[in-house]
Amino acid sequence: MVGTAMTSNVKRVIAYHASRLKDKSADVRLKSIQELAKLPDEDSLTALQQAFQTEADPTIKKAAQEAGRSVFTQLKSARSGE
Repeated sequence: MVGTAMTSNVKRVIAYHASRLKDKSADVRLKSIQELAKLPDEDSLTALQQAFQTEADPTIKKAAQEAGRSVFTQLKSARSGE
């Protein structure tokens, strides 16, 4: 039961940061990318991929790409360790 509650909380945090990827402020978008990079989850990866595909600011686009690569690597490592 604790694992389910933890997962639910992580999903809420991911949804929060994913929604902030559409903020007008570049600083807010960048901070959300940094936070998503700390959450190795498929939903984080999806949000970062979408940010990379739609972001106009090259600095933020690069940050989304690097964060996505980091999350992908973390997920891959977790799967191979199972």
